[in-house]
Amino acid sequence: MASEPQPTARAHRPNLTITEAGRRRTVLSFSGRLDSGTLGGLEERLVDPRLLGAHEVVLEMNDLDHLDLACAYALLRAATGRPGNAVLTVRGAGRTVLRTLHDVGLDTVAVIEE
Repeated sequence: MASEPQPTARAHRPNLTITEAGRRRTVLSFSGRLDSGTLGGLEERLVDPRLLGAHEVVLEMNDLDHLDLACAYALLRAATGRPGNAVLTVRGAGRTVLRTLHDVGLDTVAVIEE
């Protein structure tokens, strides 16, 4: 009896792409799902020198389907670890992603454009 091929972890891997990088502004675009299985990759991306050196970081979440609490807290840690004059902006997050961001308090340290 042949078994069905099992989906690999790659199939659920989110796409975390820096789509614009500059000293003034850097954009990190999200797609797919961010959950505990992808937390390590998210944390690695959040310490990318292009993000850390930018005055404004924009998180484009138009294509993000799911964000769990562990990943939302990683975003909060990254936001609160930025220099005082740096700006973090969240754009395009869907209703469930927005709810998770609000639940962890990201809206108190970032600009959330709904």
